[in-house]
Amino acid sequence: MINKTTDCLIIIDVQNDFCPGGALEVPAGDEVVPVINQLVDGFSHRILTQDWHPAGHHSFASAHAGKSPFETVELDYGTQVLWPDHCIQDSFGAEFHAGLDTTGAELIIRKGFRPAIDSYSAFTENDQTTPTGLSGYLANRGFRRLFLAGLATDYCVAWSALDARREGFEVVLIEDACRAIDMNGSRQAAIDQMDDAGVVRICTADL
Repeated sequence: MINKTTDCLIIIDVQNDFCPGGALEVPAGDEVVPVINQLVDGFSHRILTQDWHPAGHHSFASAHAGKSPFETVELDYGTQVLWPDHCIQDSFGAEFHAGLDTTGAELIIRKGFRPAIDSYSAFTENDQTTPTGLSGYLANRGFRRLFLAGLATDYCVAWSALDARREGFEVVLIEDACRAIDMNGSRQAAIDQMDDAGVVRICTADL
């Protein structure tokens, strides 16, 4: 049962570059759009996140001579996967999928805009110390339970879920409203981490 007052739906990175044909395509990423659209009317409170990189971001392979996408480098905050250039500010790829119902969203959290730090989580940059401010906003609004949907299960969704648990929120992953990149078993690894952290997993039919 959804609590109209203390529950919030957080829709993670449903953007053109993460959908088929995009620069960092999540397989079948666009399939989440109709699923999420069926969910939104059930929630009184909805938040969107948006990957929002400046050109030349340090997480892009193109910013590192001799490196290719999906290789790794060591940055000040640890190991960083290098990605194709994606979700560049004000580009078509950074826009939300045209079919996504964004009506009524109360907040858009933009992440990854600091040139030297990548940001998967909606709560904390990848250095694990720089906050986005979302935790304080949610607490101030009195939200207690967060339902997560979007892209990609094994990166931005999982990191957001784990950070939300660390911040003391109840977290529910809506599995059929997410899709994964799934490199080398990364989806199952993320699921295992979320299970260990106490994230509840459901499907839309359970709501």
